[in-house]
Amino acid sequence: MTIESAKLRITESERDWVPKHYDIITISFVTTLLVSNLLATKLFQCGPAIFSAGILVFPISYIFGDVLTEVYGFNRTRRIIYMGLIANVFMSLALYVAIKLPPAPGWTMQTEFSAIYSLVPRIVIASALAYLAGELTNSAIVSRLKMMHEGRHLWLRLVCSTAAGQLVDTMLFVIIGFAGVFDNHLLVLAVISGWLFKVLYEIIAIPVTYRIVAKLKALEGVEHFDKKDRIRLFKAY
Repeated sequence: MTIESAKLRITESERDWVPKHYDIITISFVTTLLVSNLLATKLFQCGPAIFSAGILVFPISYIFGDVLTEVYGFNRTRRIIYMGLIANVFMSLALYVAIKLPPAPGWTMQTEFSAIYSLVPRIVIASALAYLAGELTNSAIVSRLKMMHEGRHLWLRLVCSTAAGQLVDTMLFVIIGFAGVFDNHLLVLAVISGWLFKVLYEIIAIPVTYRIVAKLKALEGVEHFDKKDRIRLFKAY
C-alpha cells in the first residue's frame, strides 16, 4: 500500500463501491477522443516531421484512460473505451449523412464542408481498430502493473502503459490506413515520430496526471485494485 493510499479504503470488488466522480472523467475521455478525430483532418509541419492536428489532443485521451484505470479499475475503463468507440462511429456516420444532404439554396460551402469532413472508409477503420487495441493495451498494463507493484510506482505504469498502448495504436493506424499508399520508409518514419511525440507528451504530463489521480482518490475515498480473475474484455464482472 502506498503512503498516499494509507488513509483510503482498499477495495478489490466493483460491487461494494459506488464511484461519485466517474462521470466527469468519462465525459472528458470521450470528448478528447471526438475532438481529436475532428482535428485529424488538419496537417501541420514541425521541423522535418508532419503531424495531424489531432495529435495535440489525442494523447490526452490516454491520460484520462490512465486515470480511469488507476482510480476505477480495468472493467469500468473497458466499458468507457467501448463507449468511446461507439461515439466515434456514430460521429462518423452523422458526418457522412450531413455531407450527403442536399445543400440549401444560397449555402455555398458544400465543397469545403465535404472536403474537410469526408471520411475515407479505410481511415475510419484504421482509426477505430487502432484506438480500441491501443486503449485496451494501455488500460490492461496500468491495471497489471498496479497489482504487481501493490500500488507503488505510478509513474512507471503511466509511462509503460502509454509507450505500449501508443505503439500499438500508431502502428495499426499507419499500417492499416496507409500501407501501399506511401513507401515503407515513410510509414516507419510516421510510426516512430508519432509514437515518440505521444510518449513525450505523456511524460511531460505526469505531474498533472499525479495530481488528478491523487485528487480523485481523495474524493472517492478508495484505493481500487483489480483482481486477475475479474479482468474481462467483455464480461461485466
